Amino acid sequence: MANYTESIEKLIEYLIKFPGIGRRSAERMVSYILGASKEDVANLTEGIKRVKENVRFCRICHNLSEQEICRICSDGRRKKELVCIVEKPSDVTAIEKAGNYSGVYHVLLGAISPLDGIAPSDLKIDSLLERIKENNIAEVIIATDADTSGETTALYLAKLLKPLGVKISRIGLGLPVGSNLEYADVSTLTVALDSRREL
Repeated sequence: MANYTESIEKLIEYLIKFPGIGRRSAERMVSYILGASKEDVANLTEGIKRVKENVRFCRICHNLSEQEICRICSDGRRKKELVCIVEKPSDVTAIEKAGNYSGVYHVLLGAISPLDGIAPSDLKIDSLLERIKENNIAEVIIATDADTSGETTALYLAKLLKPLGVKISRIGLGLPVGSNLEYADVSTLTVALDSRREL
C-alpha cells in the first residue's frame, strides 16, 4: 500500500464508496484534485453540496427534480396518457437519450428482490395505481431491467394493473437478459421501446 497522508487515505476511502470506483480510480481522482486549482475544488464541493440540498423526487413520477414537479411531468408536449415504468432515475435518462419516447414516466425507486429484503411495499407502486385510476392512463410500458428482480417486478405489476383495464406492454427486443437499462446504448433502447409487447 502506498504511503499516503492520513487525509489522502481518508479521501480515497470515501471515493471507493462510489459505484464502479476502485482503489486505483480513487487514487487517480485524488491526484487530479491535488493538481487542480483551489477554485476548481471549491466549485466541485459546492456542486456536490448544491445537488444534495436541492435535488428531490418529483411529487408525481419520483424522478429527480429541483422543483416539486420535474421537467418531464410539467412539459405540456408530453403524452400524459402513456406512462413508462422504470426502476431508477438513471433509466429515465437512458430512455430520454434515445430520443424516441414522448410519454411520461413513473420511477419505482427499486425492484422487487426478496433476497435483498425489497418487497412491493418498498416501491412506489401505490402512487402508480393512483395515477392510473385518476389520470386516464391509456397505456403503461413496463421498462424494468431484464434481470431476475426486473422480471419479477414486471410480472407483479402486470398482474396488479390488468384489472384496471389499461393496456400493458413490456419493452421488447434488443435488451439482453440480465442487463440493466441504464447501460444500454441509444439504438438498443430505441428498438426495445419500438418492439414492446403487450402483457
